[in-house]
Amino acid sequence: MTCSSNNEVYVDTKPEAIETETKIYIPETNTLGTLKMTNDVYDGYTLFSSNKNTFLINNCGQIINTWTSHYERGSAVYLTDDGSILRAGKIENNAIAIGGIGGIIERFDWNGNLKWSYTYSSSKYSQHHDFFPLPNGNILLLTLERKTKEEAIQAGRNPDVLEDDELYTEQVIEIKPQGTTEASIVWQWDVWHHLIQDFDTSKLNYGRVKDNPQLININYVPTDGVGKKDWLHFNSLDYNLELDQILLSSQTLSEIYIIDHATTTEESNSHTGGQSGKGGDILYRWGNPLVYNSGIKDDQKLYGQHYPNWINQGEEKGHIMIFNNGLGRLENFSSVDIITPPLDSKSIYKMPNVDTGFLPENTTWSYTNSDDKLTFYSKIISSAQRLPNENTLICEGTKGHFFEINKDKEIVWEYINPDAVNGVLSQGESAASNSVFRAIKYDVNHPAFSGKDVSPKDPIELNFNIGNCE
Repeated sequence: MTCSSNNEVYVDTKPEAIETETKIYIPETNTLGTLKMTNDVYDGYTLFSSNKNTFLINNCGQIINTWTSHYERGSAVYLTDDGSILRAGKIENNAIAIGGIGGIIERFDWNGNLKWSYTYSSSKYSQHHDFFPLPNGNILLLTLERKTKEEAIQAGRNPDVLEDDELYTEQVIEIKPQGTTEASIVWQWDVWHHLIQDFDTSKLNYGRVKDNPQLININYVPTDGVGKKDWLHFNSLDYNLELDQILLSSQTLSEIYIIDHATTTEESNSHTGGQSGKGGDILYRWGNPLVYNSGIKDDQKLYGQHYPNWINQGEEKGHIMIFNNGLGRLENFSSVDIITPPLDSKSIYKMPNVDTGFLPENTTWSYTNSDDKLTFYSKIISSAQRLPNENTLICEGTKGHFFEINKDKEIVWEYINPDAVNGVLSQGESAASNSVFRAIKYDVNHPAFSGKDVSPKDPIELNFNIGNCE
């Protein structure tokens, strides 16, 4: 497989042709852009946002398309079937100052024209981190809302762990875009309606935490002892159309959650209704059973994870891939993990007993740097995506470092983002301040590229040298 000048990548199926396949040469002196590429790389284009730009590049690091916003990146970006992108932008919010703040969602067409934008930001609430475009054209937004000290105490929060005199609740809202700057909210889920606590017997949500894993303990404090307002810090959102379920991630609690989307808003705020019959309660959780008073410290598997996402093809369909950052481990290293949720039916996830927590006990697949695991580490952001050929694209976010591994966990493609905070870097310079929230690869035959000009342009970096990768 090799990148050609017209951006076609092919494999000659004749045995004698395979034996004489041209070896791809990337200069060893490269410090930016594509650093490595072999014939085993997946044939696709990689999408990522950096600063105010969103780039689509081929495996040679050449630009296929670029979109530019007036806003710094707000984290997530998605390519749609018509070749548009949906991109989160960062609106500075003095009332809600968290990492991953967004506040505006924009749609740009293939040619970079702004077609729609929607602001969800105020002193009371904001979109943050992630969103997800649904097949029907609606969009799921990950949002938070500020709760006062009085509201937090009324919900059973222990005042001794109310350090900031307010608390954030995490929400998912579904919006239907309208016009060029509007949207209507058609569905909503709020974690505030699914809390448990064993501190204040006078409150309606008082109960035994261990017996209610479908609810989140509002008084759980991580081992660092912090009772901050951003106590949940959800950082990603994924959707499974077949199950009609939503997958969420809490960085601070080191857990992932699955909830039912097949509810009305009223049902989502209750404990009954929907496909599961459990309303908006948690159907499945994994990563840190200590949060619901199960297991022991050694049972914690996730550490500040990002981008849990359902694998949607092949034998692993329905499994969940997670970038496990490793924040809070005894050793500072990241891993990419796959788990197989114990799904008995569309809505029932098996839990063996309250003492051990939800299955599985172990991952079904995992990747770390086998040469030196401590060299693979991104304490925040980052992503991992299983590709249709069973390769895995990994974004080591804090370093702006993307790499693709094959089935044998060998690196077959490697790339460093050249778009730094202070401008585009020149080949030969060391990368710095070039972090990327997430990188996603799309097949070259994706509907988004139908009828579009996908001829490769120069790479992002200045003074580039891509060897014979053309």
